[in-house]
Order: sequence, then C-alpha cells, then structure tokens
Amino acid sequence: MIDATSTAARIRPVDRAGSRPIPTILPRGQALQTQRPVEEERLYRKQRLAVALRLFGRAGFGLGASGHITARDPEHPDCFWVNPLCLPFSRIRVSDLLLVDEKGRVLEGDRIVNEAAVAIHVEVHRARPDAVAAAHAHSFYGKVWSAARRPIEPICQDSAMFYDDHAIFNEYTGVVSSFSEGRMIADALGDRSTVLLANHGHLTVGGSVETAAWRFLAFEEACRVQLLAGQVGGMIPMSHEIAIKAQRMGGSEAAGRYSFEPYWLEFIEQEPDLLD
Repeated sequence: MIDATSTAARIRPVDRAGSRPIPTILPRGQALQTQRPVEEERLYRKQRLAVALRLFGRAGFGLGASGHITARDPEHPDCFWVNPLCLPFSRIRVSDLLLVDEKGRVLEGDRIVNEAAVAIHVEVHRARPDAVAAAHAHSFYGKVWSAARRPIEPICQDSAMFYDDHAIFNEYTGVVSSFSEGRMIADALGDRSTVLLANHGHLTVGGSVETAAWRFLAFEEACRVQLLAGQVGGMIPMSHEIAIKAQRMGGSEAAGRYSFEPYWLEFIEQEPDLLD
C-alpha cells in the first residue's frame, strides 16, 4: 500500500509569477531521458498523462465511458496511474488520476476505475516492463480499420513508423472484462509498439507517456490514410528497405517524445488548470 502523502509534493513546470510555461524542449545534444528524484518523476508522468487525456478529448476520442491511458508509477512499477471512469477526457486534472495496483484496487483517488482499463493495462504493463505507458480509446478510424484485420501498409512516411512494429489481435470476444482477456491482448502485442484489436480499435505503448500517446494519435491517422488510399486504388507502398529506415526514425522513442512536445506546451499554456 502506498502512503497517500507520497504524492503531495507539486513541482510545477509553469512559472506562476509570470504565468508563462517553462519550455521543456531539449537543446541539441542533450540526453532525452534524464534521471529525476522519484517524486519529481511521478509528477512528471502524471502531468503528461493529464495532457495526453485532454489531447484525446480534443481529438474527439471520447465515447461515453470508453478509453484510458495509464502511466506506470516510478516507485511501485506494479502500479499505474489512470483516468477515472466517466470523467470526460477534456476535464481531467492531475488530482483526478487514480493509482491502481496489479489486482485492480484503487490505492489513491476517490473515483471508480474502468474495469476494462484494469483488465487490459494490468496485463500489458506486466508483460512489458519497458512500457511506461499504454493508451487505448475507441477512436473512429482505428475502429473502422480494425474490422479489416489487416496491417497498415507503408504508403507514406507517417504510416511507415508502424512498419513491422504493429500486431493484430484477432480474438475479439466482447467487452474486455477479465485478466485472461487482457493477457491475450498483451501476448498479441508482444514486443511491438501497437496492437490492432479486431472489431475494437487499437492500443499503443511507449517508454514514456508522451510516446504512447503520440503513437496512438499517429496510428489513428495511419488508419485514416489507409482507408482513403483504398478509395483511390493502385497505391504503391514503400520498399521493405525504405520502410524499415523510415520506421527506425519516425517510430523511435525519441521521435515520440519530441512529437508530443508541441501539445504539452500548448495545453499548459491554454489549460493550466489541468496541472491542479
């Protein structure tokens, strides 16, 4: 059990006196991953999680009570932070996030956790110790393409970031409600960044909240491009060699972190209440 006072400290990446956001873009040559005290790292992940959830809301990924993003706790890696059930993405604040353990028990927070979030994310985080975060929502194009049960093709540079780095889970049995179903999804994901959930949508993981969220957005766009390309017909995918090269650049952890940065800066400037 975690002491509820352990997350009381609030380290704000915003200059309250001047009400201006402090940029977090790394200078050229600086290491992408920095070591922080555990309290600071916990807050860092929770703040990015709140921004990612609001970003999902702005992107239109909210559908009733569906959708969840998780961030592994840096001190207790068998626990994760997640958005509460039925709280709109667009209203999420850092203080709203729930801390959940591997049995689905809420350790911090006074709201209800989504049962499907527990069933899926517990098993994904268990199977992928390298994954700091996992993201899933019922986005429109991901749902449509999931019914095709086919991989995304490298027909453009952005789609190529998923080349040979996404899997397909073909065993849809209904709403995920048990750890066994979550385990099957985790097995299908394997060591890839993304899994297409047949007749359901997609799920992404990353070594940071930023990367998991960015990959979800990018895969949604890749599904949209794939669907539109199908209407054109006669599309010519990249060669294997070029697609692999594009994937290694666009699909990297670093690319995900940097790609999320504009959203972070925009949200903390426009909606600073999310940091409360």
